[in-house]
Amino acid sequence: MARPEMVADDRGLVHGGFTFGLADYAAMLAVNDPHVVLGAAEVKFLAPVTLGETMLAKAEVIGESGKKRQVRCTVSTDRPVFEGSFTCFVLPGHVLDC
Repeated sequence: MARPEMVADDRGLVHGGFTFGLADYAAMLAVNDPHVVLGAAEVKFLAPVTLGETMLAKAEVIGESGKKRQVRCTVSTDRPVFEGSFTCFVLPGHVLDC
């Protein structure tokens, strides 16, 4: 749910970074590996999110090649607000150790 600390202005607009962060997190969950990292993202913000709205993210791995995973993700409230394609990589170990 969009909380007051997510709001960017006095009209209740939620900063897009929170929507992107939710989608990124959903993509990581879809890959489901402790060593997954985001490599790239191509996204579209389709509609604004406002204070009090509940965002629902859905993500699906749509391609896999070696350590690379392509993930499609959407975020919606009562309408679509975000869609994106994430390129993720499964590393052999923790990113700080690679």
